Amino acid sequence: MGTLQTWHIVKHPTSNCDIVPSHEASGDENSEIVEKWGPFDSQGEAIARRVGLIRSGKCQPI
Repeated sequence: MGTLQTWHIVKHPTSNCDIVPSHEASGDENSEIVEKWGPFDSQGEAIARRVGLIRSGKCQPI
């Protein structure tokens, strides 16, 4: 079929973290990204990892 989509967790200057498709997490147009984790094979895996980042204090809940 098509290529598999991967996901990244991106941290913004406000310390909030979002889960975005990999093509949105790359490139210079995203200068507001402070830190990035991934790629993850599924959105569910990225959500689970974001929960861990929130618990460890690296990200703030939305």
